[in-house]
Amino acid sequence: MASQPQAQFPLFYRNLIPLSSEQHAGFGVKARVDMSFARETHAVPITVDEFVSAQRHYPIVFSSGENSVPLALVGLEEGRNLFVEADGLWKSGTYIPAYLRRHPFMLAKLNPDADVLSLVFDDSWGMVTEDAPQKLFDGSEPAEVTKNILTFCEQFEQAIARTRSFMEEIEKLGLLMDGQAQIQNPGMEQPATFSGFRMVDESKLQNIRGDQARKMVQNGMMGLLYAHLFSLSQIREMFAVMNPPALAA
Repeated sequence: MASQPQAQFPLFYRNLIPLSSEQHAGFGVKARVDMSFARETHAVPITVDEFVSAQRHYPIVFSSGENSVPLALVGLEEGRNLFVEADGLWKSGTYIPAYLRRHPFMLAKLNPDADVLSLVFDDSWGMVTEDAPQKLFDGSEPAEVTKNILTFCEQFEQAIARTRSFMEEIEKLGLLMDGQAQIQNPGMEQPATFSGFRMVDESKLQNIRGDQARKMVQNGMMGLLYAHLFSLSQIREMFAVMNPPALAA
């Protein structure tokens, strides 16, 4: 979820170039249709703003280790995304996480001492080119498409900040535990077990102090936590997609 270029680039980013009216005059951006760049990932970062939309399609879990972040599981196996079709399109009718829709753009500091974030893009995916139809600049001024991209990236950064605050609160309350899901369908000799993530401990959530519960209802946290818990049922749905014979047995 980090939004600053580091020695190791954020997920799906291989290079970051500042967008400049001088260097990129005449350049345009292609419409994002092909999602093949996400084909080999099984988890995508999401923000709290997306929980309600995402929980209808994906299990929402939290990454293991320090600085835990929310993740939408788009697959149950490393390297396999169940939502990128053979033609590279995202599965029709399913929510596309904002992290993917932002690509290949993002906001980043151009140097460690910078006070502001600048619009940058990954030039290795062929999305920003001189022959792309949607031009990024009108003379030396940003075109409307560039203004929209910048607004989207700014809103995403604001959502990241809200997500950090949310994570700090649930960590402070000690609500997260190591997660595990087991699926035992008829005809299976052993249950399928999925782990390596964190989830909310529902028993702790049900037994928090009344004043804390009221605060969480008022600030919207309680709804977000239950969106996460409800979303975990999607693990069984995804398992069925991967193993249709086991479901039918």
